[in-house]
Amino acid sequence: MEPLPLPSHIHYELLLQLLERQTLRATGENAVLREQTQQLIVTLRKAMAQQKQIETMCEQTNYAIDYRWSLNDPPKEENTDEVSSSQSSL
Repeated sequence: MEPLPLPSHIHYELLLQLLERQTLRATGENAVLREQTQQLIVTLRKAMAQQKQIETMCEQTNYAIDYRWSLNDPPKEENTDEVSSSQSSL
């Protein structure tokens, strides 16, 4: 069974830091914009909590997790014997 691809935790942390440190501060006196930003922060925190629940379920059932840093597929592992033999024939 293939590992379950999930976002790396750093993605949540980066977004939350940006929203809390810069975006929220930049909303200034605009109460509506500030409220929307706060709601976005709450939503991201909920998403992270939900992901942690999924991770706990995976751990309990021995289901592997593949933390992803991007949408690109991870590089395929090469057979080192084939690589070394093809390089030695050069």
